[in-house]
Amino acid sequence: EVQLVESGGGLVQTGGSLRLSCLASGFRFDDYTIGWFRQAPGKEREGISCILTKDGITWYADSVKGRFTISTDNGANTVYLSMSDLKPEDTAVYYCAQNTGTISLPSWRYWGQGTQVTVSS
Repeated sequence: EVQLVESGGGLVQTGGSLRLSCLASGFRFDDYTIGWFRQAPGKEREGISCILTKDGITWYADSVKGRFTISTDNGANTVYLSMSDLKPEDTAVYYCAQNTGTISLPSWRYWGQGTQVTVSS
């Protein structure tokens, strides 16, 4: 059974930092792309970063580029999202997901339960 479990969310002040973790199980970790998404109240879910766990290739949305860093510990089946210079507009529930499709045609089939990040002004 595929499982993704996020942790590391919390309340932080503007300009602060957090590191989110996504612990994966139930599949061969380095065969898949893992992505981070977020959804703020009243807004659509937004893809913000992903990583090809086999070779470390990464992608970032413009909204987080230069502030967030995605990384992976393949030995621990964990993907991290290090977030710095946080802004109130980063407040959202953050999810990780597994891409069971391809890079060009992704299929984000499995999702974690989410972790809340709140940035106070």
